Formats: sequence, C-alpha cells, structure tokens
Amino acid sequence: MLNLNRHNVLDHYKLPAEVRWCKICTSSNQRPRLAFNEESICGACLWKKQQNNLVDWSLRERMLAALCDKHRKGNGEFDVLVPCSGGKDSGFAANILKTKYGMTPLTVTWAPHLYTDIGRKNLTALIDHGFNNVLGTADGQIHRKLTRLAFIHGGHPFLPFIYGQINFPLRQALNYNIPLVFYGESGAEYGDMKNAETPLRVINDIDEHTFGGFPLAFWKEHGINPQDMVPYQQPSATQLRKMGLEVHFLGYYFNWDPQENFYYAVEHTGFTPNPDRTEGTYSKYASLDDKLDGFHYYMRYIKFGMGRTVADTAHEVRVGKITRDEGVLLVKKFDGEFPKKYFKEFLEYVSLSESEFEEVVDSWRSDHIWKRENGTWKLRFPIWENPASQGENAILAAKSI
Repeated sequence: MLNLNRHNVLDHYKLPAEVRWCKICTSSNQRPRLAFNEESICGACLWKKQQNNLVDWSLRERMLAALCDKHRKGNGEFDVLVPCSGGKDSGFAANILKTKYGMTPLTVTWAPHLYTDIGRKNLTALIDHGFNNVLGTADGQIHRKLTRLAFIHGGHPFLPFIYGQINFPLRQALNYNIPLVFYGESGAEYGDMKNAETPLRVINDIDEHTFGGFPLAFWKEHGINPQDMVPYQQPSATQLRKMGLEVHFLGYYFNWDPQENFYYAVEHTGFTPNPDRTEGTYSKYASLDDKLDGFHYYMRYIKFGMGRTVADTAHEVRVGKITRDEGVLLVKKFDGEFPKKYFKEFLEYVSLSESEFEEVVDSWRSDHIWKRENGTWKLRFPIWENPASQGENAILAAKSI
C-alpha cells in the first residue's frame, strides 16, 4: 500500500465543477486550459472557425519561405532543427522543410521510455529516407525513478518524457548552433490560445526551483540529485536569446491536418501505421513509439473524463474528417479502454504492484467526474447522455451501440 490521499483534481487543474461538452466537437470543459463560451462552444472550435474564415494560407506559406530564405545556409551545414519521433507529423515537417524549402534539417529525438517495434521501425525508416538524426536516451535508472514518482505523486507517467522531448532539442540547437527550430502544431489546435496569434514559442526564463510543478527539493528528498535533472531542463534563456534562437510552429504556416500528414509521411518518409488499432482509440497511426503512451492517455481519462478517443475525434470533427455524431459513437465505443497490452511492462518499469497501480489511479478520480455503481466506476456525465450540449441524432445513434 502507498497510503495515498485523494487528490483535489478541481483545484489542482483549476477545472470548472460543471461538466459541459462542446456543441461542435467532442471535447469537454474538463480539458485544462480549454475555455468555453456561453453557447457551449470550445476555444479550439472557435479557433478553427477563425482559421478557416480569416487566415490567408498562401500568405502564411510565403512567410515560411521568407523565413527559410533567411536561415538557409546552402553549404551542407544544418540550418534547421526538427524535434522528431519518426512519426507522421515530425516526418511531414522534416521532409517538407528539406524538399520544398531547401533546408538542411537535423532531426533530434528524445527516446521513449520503452520503444515499440513499430516506433523504432518508423524512426529508422525516416533516417533511411535521407535525414540526419541525434538520438538522446536518458539515464535509465533516473528516468525510471522520475517516471515512478511522477506517476505516484502527479498521476502523470509521461512527465519526464515530455520535459525531455521539449528541452533536449533546445540543448542540441545550442550545441550545434542552429538558431531555427520547428515543432509541429501549437496548443491553439487544442484550445490553448497563448500561441494562437504567433508562429513563435516564447522562450521564457527558467524557474530553477520547479520541475513539473514540484520543487527540486521534492525530487531530492526522493533520491534524485538535482544535477540528474539537467537533461530534462531548458538551457538558460539568456544563452538561447544570445544565439538568436527562434522556435516556430509549422502549424502556423499550414492548415494542420494529422490525417493528411499521415498520408504524406507514408509516401515520403516510409512511415508505417500500426497493424492493430491503438488501445483507447480507433486509429492506427498516432503516438506509436512508446509502450507507456497508453497510460498517459488513460490517466487523462481518469482525471478529466476524456481520453484518447475524445482527443482524436475532437480534432477530426474540427477538420471535417468525421461528423460530431460519428465522433460521439467512437467515444462511447473506445474512450477509456484500458491499455492492457503493455500493462505488465509498465508495472515492472515503475516498480509497482497491480494493487498499488489501482491505488494511484483511484486517488485521481474526482467526484464531479466519477460515480460508483454496483462496484463499478462510471462517468457521471458521458457525452452520449448529455443532451444539453449535443444534437438529438448523436444521442439516438450512441444508444444503438
């Protein structure tokens, strides 16, 4: 037993107590930083409507071309850095910058906790299609400890990976003196509007006293030397500004569409989808490289009542790939599916028993999201039973599954 107290999810993530579902897509207002208007329309849908109506994409592409002209070296030296897992989106970014805009990209990968066969295959395929790559692999003992602590105390087993994924490429940009970095889409695609009106990610000063919301003293008390945290942290903002670093979102310049990126990556970078459907959703081509990935999405489902299928359908509704009614059907069928395929490996990786895992999971269930009926946890307000914010046809269709 870990003897954990239940977390106050509402306060921790500053969530509204009333669950509301977007009238246009399948997102709820329980997603952190996703605002809703009075008509129950989420910020991501409002942003997509604005993009469709107001953005001149041909102008944006000319802006991208001018940016590449500014940074292109033309002598074989790296002139752009692309954080890259080998997946569809990073493959699209690296290839189009090289083939259409004449750049010489260095792709940089922060290794997953535990590579899947298909994930490693796709990274190798990308490299074999003409790309240089730097692979960063964390100290295995430290990474396991951090993942275990992040899962137990933060309900977030992916936290160490995310910090490395964001900051390791910046360290390589500094090491290789590459002042132009391209990530994929910004958070505006999902309703986090801080980067909505700019292609740039702001390089903030580092808060040296926290990591993932925890003070360094917390990690030190649990056996992590502060020096071991350095690979996960951003280089100093002073250094990055001195080298003139610009971090751009490619999604600012293109109308970002993950499914179209998938088709592009299959054709141009040798990307291969999973032969089987990914647990927790209906797709076969996203987030394929890490065996722990499913537990990241499962904990989102536990905390917010919305998991991987909600994320996938919400975006596909916004870009017109599926209707909202179809999205609701998919959410009811697949969202919250337990990631059993790699469960034993996850438990071994974080050194927990199955009962301890369940204790951690239940410590993050909030009463405003969950209820207990006949010994089974159930969502209080699932999207298919929420007529206040969805169409009548979706409700009737969901009942037929």
